[in-house]
Amino acid sequence: MNLNQPQRLSIGLSVIRSWLTVVLIVFVLGTIGLGWLLKSLLILVGLILIAPVVLFVGLRWWLGRNLIQGVCPSCGNPLTGLKNTQTTCPFCTQTVAVENSDFQRPTEPGTIDVQAIDVTSQTVE
Repeated sequence: MNLNQPQRLSIGLSVIRSWLTVVLIVFVLGTIGLGWLLKSLLILVGLILIAPVVLFVGLRWWLGRNLIQGVCPSCGNPLTGLKNTQTTCPFCTQTVAVENSDFQRPTEPGTIDVQAIDVTSQTVE
């Protein structure tokens, strides 16, 4: 004897009962002229379902246009930033600016940026 059979039947009837209730409410609202309320609710539910998809696609498009990947001009490690903003390198803590799709160190006007070279000293005898 299978004891689960009546339980399946009661679950099936409760699901059918809930759907019949929804259909009955929709029919009554349509009959008495409150169709505008039902249509408004359906539009609201549609917007709630579609808005996250549109926002996700829009955010991916915006990031694709504004996200720049390159290397830090100070330490040479990989770096990611947004166009026309300043960011800090997590490796060397140098502030860098994103200009013309490239990372550059921001300097005040009149500052000359130079590269240091190690020079070994030799004694001449």
